[in-house]
Amino acid sequence: MSETHCLIVDDSRMARMMVKKFIGDIHPQWPIEEAASGEEALEKAAEQKFDLITLDYNMPGMDGIEVAEIIRPRLPDARIVLLTANVQDSIRTQADELGLDFIAKPINEEKIIDYVSQTNPEPC
Repeated sequence: MSETHCLIVDDSRMARMMVKKFIGDIHPQWPIEEAASGEEALEKAAEQKFDLITLDYNMPGMDGIEVAEIIRPRLPDARIVLLTANVQDSIRTQADELGLDFIAKPINEEKIIDYVSQTNPEPC
């Protein structure tokens, strides 16, 4: 079975650690990278192909939607999920238009495991 490469993007170190732990607990073989900003995520996505990307919406600099607008054409087959406490309809509409999935914060183990189990992304 091929590995699924993951990228977790969040300016909160604690949020990145939580998501990484939740995914790693059920898929310890999946390589997981972290990015603390949109800019760092773009650098990593230019160097590595990712199959699953979690994006925080509210980050300094580029927000998650701006990052997704750039990453989506580079990685059209990647599963990308926007994690945010900002649940406005306009944010959901933008996410839908980009083909992003949506998980409302606060995140917890159940939400992440349910998402990863449902999508079970195939490696690109």
